[in-house]
Amino acid sequence: MAVVGNGRLGNALVAALPGVDGPFGRGFDGTDADGATFDVVVLAVPDGQIAQAAAAIRPGPMVGHCSGATGLDVLAPHEAFGLHPLMSVTRDGAQFAGCGAAVAGSTDAALALATALAQRLGMESVRIDDRDRAAYHAAASIASNFLVTLEDAAATVLATTGAPRSLLVPLVRATVENWAALGGRGALTGPIARGDEAVVARQREAIADRAPSLLPLFDELCAATRALAARKH
Repeated sequence: MAVVGNGRLGNALVAALPGVDGPFGRGFDGTDADGATFDVVVLAVPDGQIAQAAAAIRPGPMVGHCSGATGLDVLAPHEAFGLHPLMSVTRDGAQFAGCGAAVAGSTDAALALATALAQRLGMESVRIDDRDRAAYHAAASIASNFLVTLEDAAATVLATTGAPRSLLVPLVRATVENWAALGGRGALTGPIARGDEAVVARQREAIADRAPSLLPLFDELCAATRALAARKH
């Protein structure tokens, strides 16, 4: 097996899969330096480069991509599979064991390969069809990317008090663990859950005064939290 793409994910996959060749650049043609063909080629390249990279691979190996939002059609005419680790990958790499993975395959054999790769990495695989990929990836973005944006907003407001963002870390971790154990309705706490709108109003005044650019976000989150609280009861 070879990995194409020398970014964060490509390097993390090679590190986690001993014996795998790569990561190669996106001009890789499906052969190694000796001309021997691979059985499997994994494309760990940006979504917009998947089709171009797939077209550069000689017919023969099974070809997969690691995109969460992209279907398998961009890999035609190869026998194709998808393997998307549901995990944040930083410059320091990633710990795949224990995380989820969206898998797909254009054939039963391709799906079986994607599932086996996920298992080899210690991930729990879930089959996600092409028609569901965008919704799946949107959920992932909300859960991960938007969470970072939200916590950065919280740190921005807290910084106006002189307190460090580290003060929020235990709260964030406890909240995520509560959500994991209880779900959204069960884990919700705070003034909106209690119906204490006077406190919410004072919070809004503070946001308007100290971080006015965050006021639209605060208002939208209050509205969504009120709807969640109503579901709770």
